[in-house]
Amino acid sequence: MNNPAPTKSASVADLAATRAEFNPLIRPYLVVQIGSVLAITLVGIPLAIIWFLGVGQWWARHYFDKLDCHLDTKKLRYRKGILVTVEKTIPLENIQDVTFIEGPILRHFHLSTLKFETAGSGAGQANDMHLTGIIDAHNFRNRILEARDALKHQQGHVPVASVTPSHYENAFMAAQLAALHGIERRLDEALVLLRERK
Repeated sequence: MNNPAPTKSASVADLAATRAEFNPLIRPYLVVQIGSVLAITLVGIPLAIIWFLGVGQWWARHYFDKLDCHLDTKKLRYRKGILVTVEKTIPLENIQDVTFIEGPILRHFHLSTLKFETAGSGAGQANDMHLTGIIDAHNFRNRILEARDALKHQQGHVPVASVTPSHYENAFMAAQLAALHGIERRLDEALVLLRERK
């Protein structure tokens, strides 16, 4: 969807009322990608032939028809898959970053991938949280991040980067200083014991 980039004065609702549209070129991309993976192995060559003769086009068409991604004022929801359907709802305040990925094969098909990094997600989980083929993915990525920031601002959350670290630094330095004083006392006691033994 070619939505104009929102202005900074836009409300949360203006920023977040978006349903992503997907590029139909994702269908041939999926056929080529999966068929290539099948053809790499000797066992997969017969499957690759069947895949390229029509099964792949059927599968890619149905996969494309089921793709859905909707951004609202509080969450991002997306769905993909046919036999195994993955449906995820990500609260906007949990989104740490949205990474834009574009490789040579994706560029050939005029596609890109958005990968969602959320608070508390491990490395294995992050791989499942990606979408390929959103039209104008850069703009959609910016809308997600702006909607997240607007929501945090509305809720009174201050981004971590803007928190003055003096309170945390003071507490950390006080703990370090107490630990160093404890080490110093132990060393003094050890020195006294060593002198007494001599």
